[in-house]
Amino acid sequence: MNPEATARLSELLTQVTGFIYPNEIEIHWSILIVVYPYITGLVAGAFILASLENVFNVEEVRPTYRLALLTAFSFMVVAPLPLLLHLGHPERFYEILLAPNLTSAMAMFGFVYGWYLMGVLLLEVWFEYRRDLIILARRAPAPMRWIYRAASLFSSDISEAALAFDQKAIRAITIVGIPSAFLLHGYVGFIFGSVKANPWWSSVLIPIVFLMSAIVSGIALVIFLYMILAAIRKEQVDMKCLDTITSYLFYAVIVDFTLEALDFTHRLYESEESVRILGTLIRQKLFLSLIVLQILLGMLVPLAILIVAKWHQLSEDGRKLLYFTAVILIQVGIFSTRWNIVIGGQLFSKSFRGLMEYKMAIMGLEGFLTALALLILPFVVLAVLIKMLPTKPLLDEAHTAA
Repeated sequence: MNPEATARLSELLTQVTGFIYPNEIEIHWSILIVVYPYITGLVAGAFILASLENVFNVEEVRPTYRLALLTAFSFMVVAPLPLLLHLGHPERFYEILLAPNLTSAMAMFGFVYGWYLMGVLLLEVWFEYRRDLIILARRAPAPMRWIYRAASLFSSDISEAALAFDQKAIRAITIVGIPSAFLLHGYVGFIFGSVKANPWWSSVLIPIVFLMSAIVSGIALVIFLYMILAAIRKEQVDMKCLDTITSYLFYAVIVDFTLEALDFTHRLYESEESVRILGTLIRQKLFLSLIVLQILLGMLVPLAILIVAKWHQLSEDGRKLLYFTAVILIQVGIFSTRWNIVIGGQLFSKSFRGLMEYKMAIMGLEGFLTALALLILPFVVLAVLIKMLPTKPLLDEAHTAA
């Protein structure tokens, strides 16, 4: 083929849309990889909220401290399951620890996860509940008495000196845990942002966007659980606590929205060859999940709701209803964010000439029901922990667990 014909063919191919080469039709990361960063984000956000009282002395959020801590622990227990189920041979997961590849960002997750679960969350939960475990072991009937004794490591010292040491340990662990939480979820964004061949992911802002959206989702989840738990127990919601937390949520949403807008503006300014296919992707495949669910319902509407709740004279019931609506919409928006990044980043061809389809299965390891079960499982774990452990400190041995 002569050079003029070759040039003409290349020009014609640039005008072709919807064309995909045969080796570009497979989407490798499924709904499970959407669930994975969503769950880890909830862990990081809940822990950051729990740290406000211990490290930054925000006493107003004290009523949600234990709930946030248990929430982070429950979701952390389930966090690796989406990745394990996504593996072709999940029974071989331990090999990543026995023969680690230190140059692999994915391989390092095992160590980050182990450190955060065992070195941070488990220790902080234990020091926070050590006194209550001792009290519960003294009055609970068998076999729960034995479980509480074993959980307290057969400790029986609840003197003032021992309790003071517990508080110092909790504060030290929380200080270490804050950068650990940033590392846990920031590295998830790092994995996506380091894929230079994919223009939807390749951005230096992706780790920061992941981190801020994690803080937003975690705070919103704790607010949701706090209000649900109060309704189940028929207890009065601490409005001072709720107003304070929603204030932090409001500012976090603003920062998250600003970062995402900056990332989008940066892509437009660069105007690389991928801009056209990304625009087509947003208009044709991601309009509902990105424009409607993520931006409109998941971000702008909650911001408007929080503004109305904060700057208008409303009754407590009115504010609670608005807060509850806002946190639900925020969860929808953050999950849509994960969907748009993971699935959306795989819907355009590597040649930038066409778009692909993702059809989610209902059954199977990579199906909708499995993903739904993984989203429900942390709440089951949390319900068990709340049943066994008081979400409010026991005053003395005469009081029963809350």
